[in-house]
Amino acid sequence: MYKHILIPTDGSELAGHAVTHGLSLAKSMGAKVTVVVVEAPFNVFSVSESRARHMSEEFTKHEEQIKKHAAAVLSHARDKAKASNVPCDTLQMEHEQPYQAIISAANDKGCDLIVMASHGRSGISAVLLGSVTNKVLTHTKTPVLVCH
Repeated sequence: MYKHILIPTDGSELAGHAVTHGLSLAKSMGAKVTVVVVEAPFNVFSVSESRARHMSEEFTKHEEQIKKHAAAVLSHARDKAKASNVPCDTLQMEHEQPYQAIISAANDKGCDLIVMASHGRSGISAVLLGSVTNKVLTHTKTPVLVCH
C-alpha cells in the first residue's frame, strides 16, 4: 500500500518511538523511508544587544550544534533502518516553520505516508506552543500516522 514513508524526528524519546513504528511499518510493506530532521535557523533577534558584537561567533556555534545534533539523530535512525533491512535516506533541513519543511519534504520525495510523533499537548499549552504535528495534519494532503 505505502511505498515511501517520511519520518520526521527531533531526536526526542517520543519521536524515537515514531521512527521505530515507521520502520516497522515500512518493513512489513516493503517500503523505503526518508528520515528528516528540521531545525529552526539561528534567530538574530534572540541575542541581546550586549552580545551583538559576538554575533558571528554565536551564529557559528549554533550552526555547529544544529549539524552535530542532526547528524547524530539521522545516523541513529539510519542504523535502525539498516538493522531492519529497510532502505533509508536521510535529510536535514533548516526552516522557520518545521511543518512546512516536513510537508515540502514529503512532496519533493514522493512520500505517500508521514509517520510522526505528537507530544500530546492540549488546552492552553497546545494553543500557546502550537503543534508541528497538528499543523502537518491541517495543511498536508499526504496521509499522516500519528504516534503517541
